[in-house]
Amino acid sequence: MVQSQKRSLRSFGKSSRLLKHADFQAVYQQGRKHFSGNITVFYRRRDDESGPRVGFTVGKVLGGAVQRNRIRRRMRAAVRNSLAQLALPLDVVMHPRRQVLEMDFARLEQEVLQVFAALQKGAKGKA
Repeated sequence: MVQSQKRSLRSFGKSSRLLKHADFQAVYQQGRKHFSGNITVFYRRRDDESGPRVGFTVGKVLGGAVQRNRIRRRMRAAVRNSLAQLALPLDVVMHPRRQVLEMDFARLEQEVLQVFAALQKGAKGKA
């Protein structure tokens, strides 16, 4: 496999992210919830056939700017490594808990994989 293909398989570019406030609000108002051990996930199926889009909300209650940015970076890395498991056109908003900052990264990746599997299963039933 060519290096650029490897990079594209593990990318988490703008087309894979939720960026607009209106998109977040649509997920909150029209979507469903899934609770995991350290992550609460809101998700909504879209009508188009593009891939999934993921956004993160890390509130001030989780710590100062340094801690919140570290949580966000860890979540982005875990999602980047697991995004290929999510094939449906979903908008996903992830709310991590404070434990994400301290937990082992392999465990975080495993939890994200489990969340994506549950979303895939739940969203297929809703279609």
